[in-house]
Amino acid sequence: MNLWKAAHAPAPGVPRWAPAVAALIPLVVLPSSIWRVAVVWFSPPEGGGPDDLPGWLPVEVYVVLLSVVAEALAFSAYALVARWGERLPTAVPGVPAALGSLVLVGVTGLSAVTGLRGGTVRGEPLPDDYPLHTRDLEGVLAIAAYAPLLLWGPLLAALTVAYWRRRSRPGRANPVS
Repeated sequence: MNLWKAAHAPAPGVPRWAPAVAALIPLVVLPSSIWRVAVVWFSPPEGGGPDDLPGWLPVEVYVVLLSVVAEALAFSAYALVARWGERLPTAVPGVPAALGSLVLVGVTGLSAVTGLRGGTVRGEPLPDDYPLHTRDLEGVLAIAAYAPLLLWGPLLAALTVAYWRRRSRPGRANPVS
């Protein structure tokens, strides 16, 4: 058995569907990460990027870091199904996953609703040159890249519930918590 399979082998009692969901989560995050990097790479923003970025942080570095961190967080869902997640106390993967799924559902849902209504999550109207307008191919591609993010929170919530049910089963020994 290779190292990857050994490290990510499902823990005892993991539902059959859960490893597939854990593998799917980084894939639903990947299109938005690729889109962000591609947009900055092929058409860097004029004026240095968003106003809320510190002046010392180039927007290109911010976008790459944001994408890498998003993928790392998405990949951490494996802690809810893999044997190495069982080595942690029960609350270590469970509590952040529960909070994360709630935040993800809220943020992605709010972003989708406000974006469809032509505004930002801050309540400001979208500028005419905003890339998520569907007037052109770029806007349609941007929406297609970000739409899968709507699945991240619910998928993580399903894994979290399965993890909690498995780890809180009566009579289950939990030697690390």
